[in-house]
Amino acid sequence: MGSGSSSYAPKTIYLDVDGKVQKVLFSRHCSPCDIKELLYSSSNIPRSEDMFQNVLSQVAEQFSRAFRINELKTEVTNRLAMLEKRVELEGLKVVEIEKCKNDLKKLRDEMTSRAGGRVNCPCKYIFSDDGKKLTPRRDVPSYPKYTLSQETIEALKKPTFDVWHWEHNEMLSCLEYMYHDLGLVKEFNMNPITLKRWLLGIQENYRSNPFHNFRHCFCVSQIMYGMIHLCNLQEKLTLTDLGILMTAAVCHDLDHPGYTITMYQINARTELAVRYNDISPLENHHCAVAFQILSLPECNIFANVEPEAFKQIRQAIITLILATDMARHGEILDSFKHKVDNFDFTNEEHVTCLKMVLIKCCDISNEVRPTEVAEPWVDCLLEEYFIQSDREKSEGLPVAPFMDRDKVTKPTAQIGFIKFVLIPMFETVMKLFPQIEEIMVQPLRDSRDHYEELKQIDDAMTEKKKTENMSLGGKKK
Repeated sequence: MGSGSSSYAPKTIYLDVDGKVQKVLFSRHCSPCDIKELLYSSSNIPRSEDMFQNVLSQVAEQFSRAFRINELKTEVTNRLAMLEKRVELEGLKVVEIEKCKNDLKKLRDEMTSRAGGRVNCPCKYIFSDDGKKLTPRRDVPSYPKYTLSQETIEALKKPTFDVWHWEHNEMLSCLEYMYHDLGLVKEFNMNPITLKRWLLGIQENYRSNPFHNFRHCFCVSQIMYGMIHLCNLQEKLTLTDLGILMTAAVCHDLDHPGYTITMYQINARTELAVRYNDISPLENHHCAVAFQILSLPECNIFANVEPEAFKQIRQAIITLILATDMARHGEILDSFKHKVDNFDFTNEEHVTCLKMVLIKCCDISNEVRPTEVAEPWVDCLLEEYFIQSDREKSEGLPVAPFMDRDKVTKPTAQIGFIKFVLIPMFETVMKLFPQIEEIMVQPLRDSRDHYEELKQIDDAMTEKKKTENMSLGGKKK
């Protein structure tokens, strides 16, 4: 069988006649009669119509095969061209992905440099983080096991604990110790390896914001652990309550984007605000991420808890995390004030309200710590505020005065917060637990006085500059 390379070239047909191959050549202009004569001549066959029909059938069959092969060739060629195009496009995608990665790295480095090279809280992520890190961890957790000294164990129970001296692995070991020490591992029948995996999953899902990062998570959890000991809550609350308090503290700011105030989320119509209908969008998101992590079998520290009991634990943790929304501060504190004078530890509503106030105290407790530990946190928080207010200005959104870098100073940021938020709340808790006055309330009063002194110095400097400028202006006239 043969074929031509073009429709204008002569056509060649090879026929097998009695074992002898015959070649038939004819042009595209040949008439049917010419073809018939050619076939008769080349094959030396009688000029019989039946015979001719038989030969024509053979020719038709060979033509059909030839055309099918040509069609197949065309199809294969087209498919190869498509595959080559796809390979080319995929190659371009790889290049683009690498370019995006490099751009992101440059942006993160730039944000870190803007943070002044701070080791403790580098700005590593932008608002839309590159995907959640909720990946299963079936391996044995790799962070080293630290043996805590007796000095460290005692220090963990106090607000004077210096959180800036500890690496992430060490903080993970401290958190692990707290769960064992409080009897939570035994109470909930936790697999110790699962506890390690869960803590690693928690740490990996805190972003590297200036303030709302894993170190802040550890601070809140450590002060909660300290208050449990200081207020002797082991004798007043159940182990389940203690587990709820500690777990809510650990999870309370998971995957925080670094944009703090609820009103920003609402005004900017962020994805979180839309998803949660403007109702505590950040806090709802922290809850969701917390239970996404717990939904992983290898991270579920409550795997051995009965379903009905877990349902109640889950609801209690959600209640506490949602209570950290400062938009609800007045409502929650007023509710506690109405209960504190006749507080009943057997009353579930009273205990729930107490737990809400305790996590609120722990969440904003930095000023309870010594000045050298507390003051760096003010710098971190203001940095985060300024990043947010700069973005609000660029987007034409309302800017809160206490976040505006052009209006706020460290003393003005802290004085009002300590006087009107921290001291009233801690003094209310002090009515139930008088032992916190010396260790927690008095440091708040000292901190207030410290910042008021700083403000007086700032005001004096400002007045002096104003006077000097007026004097210079008078001389020029």
